[in-house]
Amino acid sequence: MELDLIRRLSAPNTTKVLLCVLDGLGGMPGPRGRTELEEAHPRHLDRLAEEGVSGQTIPVGYGITTGSGPGHLALFGYDPLQFEVGRGVLEATGIDFPLGPNDLAARGNLCTVGADGLITDRRAGRIATEKTAEICDLLQREVHLDGVEMFIRPVREHRFALVFRGEGLRPELNETDPQREGVAPLEIVATDPAAERTAALAREFVAQARRLLGDRDQANALTLRGWATPPSLPQFPELWKLRAAAVAVYPMYRGLARLVGMDVLPTGTTFESEIETLRANWDNYDFFFMHFKYTDSAGEDGDFARKVKAIQDFDAKVPELLALNPNVLVIAGDHSTPAVMADHSWHPVPTVIHGDHTRTDAVHRFNEPETLNGGLGIFPAKELLPIAFAHARRLSRFGA
Repeated sequence: MELDLIRRLSAPNTTKVLLCVLDGLGGMPGPRGRTELEEAHPRHLDRLAEEGVSGQTIPVGYGITTGSGPGHLALFGYDPLQFEVGRGVLEATGIDFPLGPNDLAARGNLCTVGADGLITDRRAGRIATEKTAEICDLLQREVHLDGVEMFIRPVREHRFALVFRGEGLRPELNETDPQREGVAPLEIVATDPAAERTAALAREFVAQARRLLGDRDQANALTLRGWATPPSLPQFPELWKLRAAAVAVYPMYRGLARLVGMDVLPTGTTFESEIETLRANWDNYDFFFMHFKYTDSAGEDGDFARKVKAIQDFDAKVPELLALNPNVLVIAGDHSTPAVMADHSWHPVPTVIHGDHTRTDAVHRFNEPETLNGGLGIFPAKELLPIAFAHARRLSRFGA
């Protein structure tokens, strides 16, 4: 649905909508020929599917593998092809870094390379955030670039945010993560001649960082991606005429929610703390976005059993979500991360809407084979929230 049409038709109401995003939810058959959802056999999610209406979402387009940023933006009702938000901006805003108009941000990963310069671990063993903070402090003190200010801040585990501040910075730079091990990090190059000065600054940053970190056994190198400047996005509360809040542990998802105008609620570091935050703020908002990361982490690590366990862990908490009596509860994923691929993929993502005014279908299990035949069909992820808000009676009639 076009945002102008949403703005015209959205209508205030007292109903509450809860969107739970299981990051990387979709999967593929594993060792026993069943997907992670089939293997998990999540009885509470199955109940939602039996009582609600199911389908599968296409995050960006058929055959397109997407990152978490555009995947979530689509779930919030924005066309990710029209509104592109760079990963660097999401990381920076997620840790409350105050980006300005002359800032250029990138998302960084600490990685480990061998004596031959080839990557042995793309995520440096997912080192503790405290260790990353120490490395960021070192780089902030010791790296010096001419013509720009530089800020480097820890995010979570091996991730950090890098911000250059100065005139004339451009985001048209390639990503240096080759997305596999056994090869060297890629050289930074400008993808537009106008960005050559920025590329030179970034290369100098990498060179100085490598000299400072090279003696370490772990986290002795880095990769950079998602170069971006701050965007301007239509604001979610204004579009939908409601109070919207986000509950997420990981900074990137907090950053995206903040960029679209949601209130980002302080919470702890566990999913249990997210539920407590949701419960404590339930009366203060009309819409909640809640994020669950652990399905994606396990999928990216190629750990089928751990992804199954993550689904089961989420499923065990579904009764606590239902106890809040949302008028509409949506279970969705931003993309598929099959453990057998150990990466994001292009596969459609199982989705269910449960609550008021649902027309039930023949789906009785929340998994890939069954939701393929659900009443929602296979549809663009950007249409999910309009459907959910229609069920919550928050869209008025179009035309006479």
